[in-house]
Amino acid sequence: MKSRFTIEQSCLLVIDVQGRLADLMYQKKRLFKEIITMIEAAKILGIPVHWFEQYPKGLGETKAAIKKLLSDDFYHEKLSFSACGVTDFMNQLRASGRHQCIVTGIETHVCVYQTVLDLLANGLSVKVNQQAVSSRQRSNKKLGLRNMEQAGAEITSTEMILFELMRTAKNPQFRNISRLLK
Repeated sequence: MKSRFTIEQSCLLVIDVQGRLADLMYQKKRLFKEIITMIEAAKILGIPVHWFEQYPKGLGETKAAIKKLLSDDFYHEKLSFSACGVTDFMNQLRASGRHQCIVTGIETHVCVYQTVLDLLANGLSVKVNQQAVSSRQRSNKKLGLRNMEQAGAEITSTEMILFELMRTAKNPQFRNISRLLK
């Protein structure tokens, strides 16, 4: 049985939303909006946001509208497709004691997929926000989501995961999160 995600046990991953590649994503405007909403919500709720850049010298930097919301404390440059190939990230994650990862980013069928497989192999619980991941081709996005779900990840949406984290309208941040979702 899958367990509910909590604010105290969760972290958000933003994978490789960089340069020209990000501009080629299927439904890129919606993708960027959903990732920004997830980052802003994580900040409001006090959830750490780990973000990754795949070989930034070649692929470019994270999109400016997204990067300006992120802290250098949780920045990770990578060459491996999986974010779990970054030793600093894995050390930070273990040290935090958090074992629930909410995953966003690109591309669904490559870096997001391989990260999710490795997170699951490390015994972590994983939810993939289907609205906040994408690939250049819609078919690859769908394939990546299907394979991640078959591997044991849960597929979620922005509203679904944020309301799950808050649990109740009595949550002190309910109004702030609700405003983000409008």
